Amino acid sequence: MDITTLFLDIGGVILTNGWDHEMRKLAAWTFEIDYDELNERHSLTFGTYEEGKLSLEQYLDMTVFYKERPFLKDDFRKFMLAQSRPLPDMLLLMRSLKLKYKLKITSISNGGRELSMYRVQKFKLNSLIDIFISSSFVHIRKPDEDIYRMALDISQVLPDEVLDIEDREMFVQVARGMGIRGIIHKDYKNTLLELNKFGLTPD
Repeated sequence: MDITTLFLDIGGVILTNGWDHEMRKLAAWTFEIDYDELNERHSLTFGTYEEGKLSLEQYLDMTVFYKERPFLKDDFRKFMLAQSRPLPDMLLLMRSLKLKYKLKITSISNGGRELSMYRVQKFKLNSLIDIFISSSFVHIRKPDEDIYRMALDISQVLPDEVLDIEDREMFVQVARGMGIRGIIHKDYKNTLLELNKFGLTPD
């Protein structure tokens, strides 16, 4: 069956990750806080934040501002949001494929509500992506199969019609187990070659 729909991760595919360990290390260095302590508290809370069960304010209260700091929460929040960057080649590639093949694009991503909404607005992702399935919106995180079932239902497509592009091998494997073909995104050139195998070539 021809591919009509792309399931697309956002972090690591078309944008940088939202708040990964390198970003947290940079935050710890910038604000002169203990990285190991920050990372431990992050590990205990970030899954709950990504499931939409904590606000960004609550996440920061638990990970950074559980004690008095010599800097403002708003400054730390701005720093956190500013770590998001576009991956221009991949954004251009996805736009080209969408236009050429009239593809529907559904994003399936793990991300907290405030961070997800900031990224959509900052990088105008709603001009590329038709449907947003964020873990914080639906209260399910990858690699739970239910988030892929929900994406199929909302997108109104069959698994055979979908190509899933992720930067994590596990997520591609989960989708593949449901009959969804997938590409593990490593870099632009490799993904371009993999897309060619599915008959998808940009103009």
